[in-house]
Amino acid sequence: MGHDRDWYDVNIFRPRKGYMTGEVVIILFVLLGWAAANFGVQAILFLLAESPNGEGILTRLTFLSFPWHFWFTAQFLPLWFIILCILFNIYIDRHTEQHSRRKDRSHD
Repeated sequence: MGHDRDWYDVNIFRPRKGYMTGEVVIILFVLLGWAAANFGVQAILFLLAESPNGEGILTRLTFLSFPWHFWFTAQFLPLWFIILCILFNIYIDRHTEQHSRRKDRSHD
């Protein structure tokens, strides 16, 4: 019974060797990409602010007649989320395929 319990233990900070370590790496890269886009631009806006009310170069720039920071938040971040989801699926499918080939040698 205790051996069966070891099979289901999952810890993202101490992944098992093999498939799980690659999966955790993919998840961490996707989370880093999300955090960089969400929090990095907000930090840049704060650092480039020229006045106490937050106005700066990125608030004066326009893209498609919208202020750049507004366009980035309203249009690019949802698009970035979709891109990250697609990339996650592509990489996790490749990783699963590579791992299943190592386990199953019947195709050789």
